[in-house]
Amino acid sequence: MSYTVVFMGTPKFAVPILETLLADNQYEVKGVVTQPDRPKGRRHELAPSPVKEAAMAHGVRVLQPEKISGSPEMQQVIDWQPDFIVTAAFGQFLPEQLLSAARIAAVNTHASLLPKYRGGAPVHYAIMNGDQETGVSIMYMVKKMDAGDVIDVVKVPITANDNVGTMFEKLSLAGRDLLMATLPKIATGDIQPVVQDEVDVSFAPNIPHDLQNLHFENETAQQLDWHIRGLYPTHPAYIQVGGQRVKLIDVTPQPDTTTQAPGTIVTKTKKSLSIAAAKGTVITINQLQPAGKSKMAVSDYLNGAGKNLEVGQQWVTKHE
Repeated sequence: MSYTVVFMGTPKFAVPILETLLADNQYEVKGVVTQPDRPKGRRHELAPSPVKEAAMAHGVRVLQPEKISGSPEMQQVIDWQPDFIVTAAFGQFLPEQLLSAARIAAVNTHASLLPKYRGGAPVHYAIMNGDQETGVSIMYMVKKMDAGDVIDVVKVPITANDNVGTMFEKLSLAGRDLLMATLPKIATGDIQPVVQDEVDVSFAPNIPHDLQNLHFENETAQQLDWHIRGLYPTHPAYIQVGGQRVKLIDVTPQPDTTTQAPGTIVTKTKKSLSIAAAKGTVITINQLQPAGKSKMAVSDYLNGAGKNLEVGQQWVTKHE
């Protein structure tokens, strides 16, 4: 038996899910709904979403409403009368009228272990909070954000080397496999959904700009490491150095302690730079990106703009 599907998604995370649905003869993807083309790069030229690019490569019709609710595109999805509406990081709320258009179910592939981290940035917050694992939840969609009954979950470890980029890749594949195993069970009713316990709900809202600004005086070395990995590469964290923003790409918390004030250079060699953080902790900078430059190893920075840095110097500007 085959099923018709309307797929709704936007970022790279959603692409493997769409491509697997397209490759499986059990499913016919009637159309894809994604966000409108957005300005990208230094020239701010309009660029399609990764999902749109994947859909067009397969000759699938693409709809791009600025707002899905009440739009002609919503009516088109309703007219298609799909068996399934499948979403993965689409980026908009879906109205009840649209959700009810799915003959069998409207389901979402969400990158967290619900009810933890409802919202648009679950992977970011899982890493920033120092979680040891996250995962993917397949859930029924309801009008309230990420609040539907959970059909199935898969857990994925977060290692000390993972950032948002690597976790998106892992979770995308895990979510793809879980969804493809779950859809036939939904169709036959061979499932036991779990109601989310509202007591355990936490939220992961979209990343605000001020969260990218690191505060060495407020965060320990380990917290800074989580913070940096939890934002890279989608929203790189930065510090203020001599009135300029310097993005921190990769760092390592050290076992050493110091009495130096946060932001002070603790050690410096031709190839390494360690900085004091909160509570006497120390962090080593491995990779960074000065304002107007490409990302570079700290050794390259120390041979250039940072060649005159000295131990004991306040490198990171303290926030008032």
